[in-house]
Amino acid sequence: MKTKIYIDNEEFIAGTTLKDGTAPEHNNMAFHACVNPETVLENRKRLASFLQCNPKDFVCASQTHSANLHKVTLADKGRGAQVGATAIPDTDALYTTEPNLILSSFTADCVPVIFWNEVKGLVGVIHSGWQGTVKEITLKVFEHLKKVEGCKPEDFHVRIGMAISQEKFEVDEDVYVKFKALGYADKFMYFNETSEKYHIDNQKTVKKQLELAGVPEGRITIDRTCTYVSPDGFSYRQDKKAGRHLSFIMKKGN
Repeated sequence: MKTKIYIDNEEFIAGTTLKDGTAPEHNNMAFHACVNPETVLENRKRLASFLQCNPKDFVCASQTHSANLHKVTLADKGRGAQVGATAIPDTDALYTTEPNLILSSFTADCVPVIFWNEVKGLVGVIHSGWQGTVKEITLKVFEHLKKVEGCKPEDFHVRIGMAISQEKFEVDEDVYVKFKALGYADKFMYFNETSEKYHIDNQKTVKKQLELAGVPEGRITIDRTCTYVSPDGFSYRQDKKAGRHLSFIMKKGN
């Protein structure tokens, strides 16, 4: 199983699956972007085996580039794990305090955000494509965790996973204007006069949102692997038929 692990200790395991040219559908993990759902199931079974858990332990959302979040309970175990239709609807962020659930986020250029909090025993994932970023999904999730779950921002560790790089993320003025309206993304954008396109660093914009929520910079790590360039990356921009990475985190239990 071609996988990149971001953390693996007594409490948590988190990471992302990688594109693998030798695997079925190149190790695609998403029902909504597959040729054969059975292949996705087999790929997820291999990931579950690698993580030493059950394929039914995955919890998946039907991602819609929203700013919606969902607190996962044991009743959600297995949602979207084996049948896409059972996924949590219209949701792009999941978090839980329950052990032995694999929270899942699917990306191919968009920014995955993985976080954990030892003090509260809380873990989560966020899917932040450019639409989610301009809707400030990450900032909203962390404001919710502070207000509703009583989390202190300085207690979080956050890993911003691999995504499309600023160099390869070209957009027109309509998208630029939306990032400009945030009021804090100017330094993460530039204009290419040759192509007449704007280039935006979505990862650094998300990092700024985390800092605005109070997460210390030293607790935020960015995986700068470009999904467009890297052979390990699925890129929707490069190939509209691309599969999806599965970014995951699990709180370990007895």
